[in-house]
Formats: sequence, structure tokens, C-alpha cells
Amino acid sequence: MLHAEKRNVIVGQSGGPTAAINSSLAGVYRTARDRGYKKVYGMLNGIQGLMEERYVDLSEHITNGLDAELLKRTPASYLGSCRYKLPEIHEDQALYEKIFGILHDLEIDCFIYIGGNDSMDTIKKLSDYAIITGSEIRFVGCPKTIDNDLALTDHTPGYGSAAKYIGTSVKEIIRDGWSMRNKNGQVIVVEIMGRNAGWLTGASALSKGEDCDGPDAIYLPELPFDVDRFVEKCANLLKKKNSVVICVSEGIRTADGKYVMELGESTEYTDAFGHKQLTGTARVLCEILAQRIGCKTRAIELSTLQRSASHCSSRVDILEAYEVGGAAMKAADEGDSGKMVVMKRLSDDPYQMGTEVKDVHKIANDERLVPREWVNEEGTYVTNEFITYVRPLIQGDVAPIMVDGIPRHLYKPGYQELL
Repeated sequence: MLHAEKRNVIVGQSGGPTAAINSSLAGVYRTARDRGYKKVYGMLNGIQGLMEERYVDLSEHITNGLDAELLKRTPASYLGSCRYKLPEIHEDQALYEKIFGILHDLEIDCFIYIGGNDSMDTIKKLSDYAIITGSEIRFVGCPKTIDNDLALTDHTPGYGSAAKYIGTSVKEIIRDGWSMRNKNGQVIVVEIMGRNAGWLTGASALSKGEDCDGPDAIYLPELPFDVDRFVEKCANLLKKKNSVVICVSEGIRTADGKYVMELGESTEYTDAFGHKQLTGTARVLCEILAQRIGCKTRAIELSTLQRSASHCSSRVDILEAYEVGGAAMKAADEGDSGKMVVMKRLSDDPYQMGTEVKDVHKIANDERLVPREWVNEEGTYVTNEFITYVRPLIQGDVAPIMVDGIPRHLYKPGYQELL
């Protein structure tokens, strides 16, 4: 049973940021206000900040249309993020009582969480606890991840902009390599984010066109990586061209399950969800090539640039992120809980997309990988089906609001110090 009088909404952001995550935040805020909610609170640093009772009234931050447009163009999580794994309900019921006590004190009707796989785990657990205790608070997930690995949705907001940046950057890297001639040739290895799913690395193929041959090989984490075959392929390529560009996912593993980055000196840092920090894959491969072939090598890690490059964001992505934020708020307002908004592709040409809601229990802690048939038989490149899938998502540009030649972002004095 829904409250006769609408009260308040709270929204948070969790996991790795994207260039589009704040557009979803703007969509949640606008839709909540349009639907008559009194206040829209923003959790500072997600559920972790909420447990510390750190939150803001978003009406003090989005005061006019310019603020809203700046927010859409501001990269990273405006509210601050976290990587916090809620325990199972039976493991720490007192923690859930504390969270729900805070929500009831704030008179919250709707809880919206913008995030990826681990964030949907939070929505699942909180909605389950609401059912157990009879709470009327509705919990709805708003998808976000550049990894594009959420189940049941065609794609995720944030992926299109990251794919656009990767395709653009790889094209520029190829051009730079082409202009420099080296005696024994050179191999440039570009490391792209992706622990288990290769959606981002596959997007490097977007660089291929009439004016660019694209990368010489693409390696995704869905398939086992053979170091010897990789070295052989690079050696053969160097017989035909002076500059070779290879794109690899940070999470590529050998047949025995060992991360390639572990073949060199690696860190052992893991986050709250047990995810090992992946970095150095390109560097390790360059060291192997230098030793075995003796060619010049260069390792390039796109790293956080992939998710923060709002100056190269996709208009389709920013608009869809805004719409998905609004759809999450609409779903919660109309009584849905324990759900996540998913994107449903209606057609490729012309490109059309719709939204619906799905049970978050069928999404949380699952991963959507690149289909095997979208990778060539050799396992070294994506197919045309992959390109057809991703190309509509990178269309259009969102011009930054420039001040003194540099993009302006939404900023409130003293606010960032709270994160």
C-alpha cells in the first residue's frame, strides 16, 4: 500500500563512475520533483555514506536549468561513490535496522541506487528486508557501468560514452604510431578496462574506417590468452608493418586462469567485493615482447580516462542515462520495488530504445559477457555483429560548456570536502 501523501526520495551512486552517471542523477531529480515529492536527498558516497548519515538536499545543488545542464556534463559521481558490500540480512540484522531507521527518520518513500552489478546486490538485499519487515519504502536500481555487463539489459548507460572515447583514442594512437618509424618496428599495447567482460576492449574496433585500419588484434577476457601465440602473431605482423597496435582487456587470463598481469610484479589489493585490482597487463606484455622479439614497445593504459572523458561523451548515451534515471523514479513512484530498469532495443536502423523493469534478483551478481559468436574464430578480433550492436550507442556529441577554454562542471563551494 502506497502512502496517500508523497514524501521524500533518496538517491545514491555506487561503483566506478562514468561520463553519464550524473545525467541519470539529473533524471531522477527532475522526475521526482515533477511527480510531487517534497525533497530529493542525495547520499554522499552511496550506502556507506548513508549509514554515517551523510546526505544533502539536492534542491540546494540543482537550483536552475544551468545547474541541471552542467550536471549532465559533469563526469564522475557528483554525490561521491563507494564500494561497500552489505552483509546478508541474517549476518547483521542490526545494520539493516540502522539503515531503515535513517530512511524512516527522513520520511523516505523511494530509494534509487545508480550503479552496476554490485549496486544491484544492495537493492536486492534492501528490498528483501523491506518485505520481511513490512516497510513500504520502494527500492529500485538504475543501471550504470562502462563494463556493460549487467544481465537482462541491452546495454548500460555509461558504456556508449566509454566506447566512443576508446574508439577515438585508439584511432589517434594508431595514427601516432604510424608516423614514427623504428629500426626493428614497434608494438603498442593498449590496456582497456574489463575484468571478465570484453565490451570495452571490443569497442576499439570502432577506430576502423576508411581512414584507419583499426587495431591489429583485439584480445578479450572471455577467451583464454596464449602468450606464445601472441608473441608469434606480433612477430608476423612486424614483418608486414613497422607499427603494430594491439588492444587487450586488463582481465585477460591464461588457460590455467592466471591473470596476465600476474606474470609480472603485481599488487594484491582487493576491494570489498573481493575483486583483485587489475593493472599492468600491457606493461607485462611489452616486457615479454621486448625480451623475445627485441622490438620497441609502448604500454598505454587508458585507465580512468575511459570513464571520465565527458568531453568525448555520446549524445545518445547522455540522453538515455537521463531517461533511465527518470524511468527508475517513475517505477518506484508507481509501486515497483526490488526491480531494476532495463533497456530494450527496438531496432538498429533506425536506432530505437525503450525501457522496462525487471526483477533485480535475476540481475544482481550475474555477468553478461560478449557472445562467443561475436569474436572471430582465432579469438583476436570482434565481428561485424559486435560493431552493429555498439555503433548506435556512440552517436552524437554533447558540447561541453566552456569557460576560459576548459569545460565547466557543476561545483558547489565546500561540497566536495564533504565526500
